[in-house]
Amino acid sequence: MIIKKLLPFLTLTGVVITLYLIHKMVFHGFNINQDHFHYSLETLYLVFFFLSTIIFGILLTVKEKSFDNVGMSFLLATSIKMIFCYLILRPLLQKTIPDNPTERINFFVLFIIFLTIETLFTIRLVNEKQ
Repeated sequence: MIIKKLLPFLTLTGVVITLYLIHKMVFHGFNINQDHFHYSLETLYLVFFFLSTIIFGILLTVKEKSFDNVGMSFLLATSIKMIFCYLILRPLLQKTIPDNPTERINFFVLFIIFLTIETLFTIRLVNEKQ
């Protein structure tokens, strides 16, 4: 029973670690220097992982209490996450002349990847009832 409750979080952890290692190899392969990035790759992964964990927890709690509200809870949690991510992204957007557009692209790619993971999790959660 405990493993069933922890399985989404363990799966998320495994996927995130795999994606991080692939991301690191891509940066190393293309010789992308992260020294001048406002946020390190590790920081971004930790922030997005933390936010996804919170969303997973919220969705699992809502599923237990009121299955019909899972979709709306996902939309609300994702909207709040988007506001938080905008606040994180704001320093990068305020640079008048970007030194390196790679940092902005990196942020948006990570946002889209984690949004996809959360969406797939929500789809699986909603389809469990059928």
